[in-house]
Amino acid sequence: CAVKAAHVLSEIAKNEEMKIPCIEADLVLTLIPLLESTDQEMLLHAGRAIGRICYNNCSLQEELVKVGVIPSLVQILTDYAESEPLVHVALLALYNLADLDSAKEALSMTKVAEQLVKQLRRAESHERLEIVFEVLQALAENDTLKVQLVDAGVPEVLSEILLRLQGSSQAEDTCIVKAASDLIVSLLLGGTTTGARLIANFTKEMVRLVILYPSKMERHYWSLSQHQFTDGNCLRMFQLGVIHQLLDVLEKHARSGDTSVQQAALSALQSLAVPVVSKVQLLEEGVAERIEALLRSESPPVQFKLLGTLRMLADGQADAAEILGQDPLLLNRLVQWCSASDPSGICREANRLLASILHHNRSQEVVKAIQAAQGVKHLVSMTTSEHAAMQNEALTALAIASAIDLETLEESFKESQLVQSLHKLLRDDNTSPEVKYNSMGLLCRLLNSGDLRQEIEEDKIKDTLEQLCSHSNVNVVKEAITTLQVLRGET
Repeated sequence: CAVKAAHVLSEIAKNEEMKIPCIEADLVLTLIPLLESTDQEMLLHAGRAIGRICYNNCSLQEELVKVGVIPSLVQILTDYAESEPLVHVALLALYNLADLDSAKEALSMTKVAEQLVKQLRRAESHERLEIVFEVLQALAENDTLKVQLVDAGVPEVLSEILLRLQGSSQAEDTCIVKAASDLIVSLLLGGTTTGARLIANFTKEMVRLVILYPSKMERHYWSLSQHQFTDGNCLRMFQLGVIHQLLDVLEKHARSGDTSVQQAALSALQSLAVPVVSKVQLLEEGVAERIEALLRSESPPVQFKLLGTLRMLADGQADAAEILGQDPLLLNRLVQWCSASDPSGICREANRLLASILHHNRSQEVVKAIQAAQGVKHLVSMTTSEHAAMQNEALTALAIASAIDLETLEESFKESQLVQSLHKLLRDDNTSPEVKYNSMGLLCRLLNSGDLRQEIEEDKIKDTLEQLCSHSNVNVVKEAITTLQVLRGET
């Protein structure tokens, strides 16, 4: 009579008022061993009864996981993968339990990922696909399960589903497309290892599909921006044409004015520009020239992301610095932003990009171009910033530029009172040792100019340097002694 009794219980549990009597009678614990049965009808009724009694009852669900229901459910999926009723019951049970951390931990010890991939491949109805997607979305919140899902081939199956439904205007198909697209994003987001594995397995079709669904595009590109890419993954993205897809999207949405997508795509490019191998590749792909189309944007968030992306591109790359440093449109826009007084940080980022271009550049033409654009005075102002990091960036950039072409910069240095600013930094007890050190490094460069040397002597910087010879920081003392020797003509 056990099968019939389980059937009766599964029908009784449909009634909300009967769930509490079932629980009080300990029927759940009585039913659980029946999930080990080899009788498919028994499995079906016992599974339904347990699911209905425990629906929306967290404490009971936790108890189910504790007594080992998870391996039994996965076993049903494994042994009866062709049985539609049993698969449906097992999937519903997993859907109800999958939000529990204890269930996720238990599932990570099983082969659930492989079984879900199998069900995705054989699912014919929208209803079946939707429930599998719901289970997968819940599991994708766990890093261990996320890796298992990627390794089991979930992204490839999602790609196949999206390709199959591409171009369909039916409402049901649109829901599936959105769910599959969201699931790809969920797999990309989070742990670096998981995202890296997914990117390594990206296919050209998946890249194309990311572009095809503009409603999901912003999240896709934000997800790409979350990762510190390895050299191998960056090259993989280049091979698949992701860079030009991103640039096409940027240009398209620059015209349409969709700033959220522009920010997301720029964030992805910025992440891809971190490894050295990527900077070279990005330059060869013409990224610098193409993203400058966004210079006309009036959106502060887009401007901020654009400046950060260009600065990341120039970092450590003389070629990139030379390209950017000889672009009159970019330099004029940077100088405009350097003069702006706004709360969005655009002024700060513009100054930092200008300093980065000078720092990493090795060309006299770039120095002349920045001087012609009247950018030097902004870098001199940057030496007195309230942020030590920005002060050091400006001081280093001006020292390098002075070594390249001091003659071109001499007049601007005098007009902007650079010598006086440096002296103030050296006298101020609150100035960090590194800023003092870099200030003296720049002073040594300026002493190669007769007019600037005269200013240095008239401002009595020598007295300050002598005082710094007894500074508590060893590097400051060494640099003060060196600068004094240069000032006296001893070296």
